[in-house]
Amino acid sequence: MTKDYRSPLSLDEQRFRSEHCWELDCDIDPLILRARLLHRQGQSLLALAMEQELLPIL
Repeated sequence: MTKDYRSPLSLDEQRFRSEHCWELDCDIDPLILRARLLHRQGQSLLALAMEQELLPIL
């Protein structure tokens, strides 16, 4: 039976997909990944501070 694509992934499945992405030479800045993680963890102020580091200097 196939997994419903709308159901949440287990930690092992998330890890596998992340590793697979890196194997495909996915070029996501680690700061972006960290900011996304902080948002998911409910640490919005830290995430916003991290995102400020990603903004171009004018």
